[in-house]
Amino acid sequence: MEIKIENLCKKFGEQVVLNNLNLDLKEINSIVIIGPSGGGKSTLLRILAGLEIADGGEIEVNGELIPKDEEALHEYRKRIGVVFQAFNLFPHLTALENITLPLEKVHRVSTKESVERAEILLKRFGLYEHRNKYPHQLSGGQQQRVAIVRAMALKPEFLLLDEPTSALDPALTKEILEAIKELRKDKKDMVLVTHEMEFAKGVADCVIFVSGGKIVEMGPPGIVFDNPKTVELCEFLGGENCKKRLKR
Repeated sequence: MEIKIENLCKKFGEQVVLNNLNLDLKEINSIVIIGPSGGGKSTLLRILAGLEIADGGEIEVNGELIPKDEEALHEYRKRIGVVFQAFNLFPHLTALENITLPLEKVHRVSTKESVERAEILLKRFGLYEHRNKYPHQLSGGQQQRVAIVRAMALKPEFLLLDEPTSALDPALTKEILEAIKELRKDKKDMVLVTHEMEFAKGVADCVIFVSGGKIVEMGPPGIVFDNPKTVELCEFLGGENCKKRLKR
């Protein structure tokens, strides 16, 4: 996966959320974005998803600019898979129907192929026996795995996951970590926002620390987590005597 971002800006009213953010990454499969609340990480992900339009700057993903007009954005969104923290499953549809409906209605895939795609992935992610259950009959971890399967069934160019474990307890968080590790076996390109550091360590090829609307630090998880170079990251990770140990 290649992502190039130049001078990305985004404001909500008077609040500057992204402040001339820049990034240039190549040949990375799994990118994890961490940072304080309000630092800009989720807004960055939503712009990557085509759900928000930047006020300034450009993003290239795999050599193609993310468009800014609605018609082109609609087509762009069809090419990616997005998994939200709140699962966003239709409560009146079964797990299987939640997966096949977007395939049939949005992507014009036949019912036969939609069901085949869904059932293959449901088996892979340990959900086949739950295919005819409604969301309220599933655990939070099962619902989130259904959401991941729904995104994967679209055969997306890449996946975007926004806090996929935030609504889950530690046991279910482990369940989702295993599901995402399964995606990594296929070297599926993904960008993931999370506030859980152990989760980030387990799935990242590259960790990006976003604070104050900018990328403060980035690198492999072993370096970012074990050897922070800025006071901001050191304090975010719960380090002690950060200001004495590090200079801004």
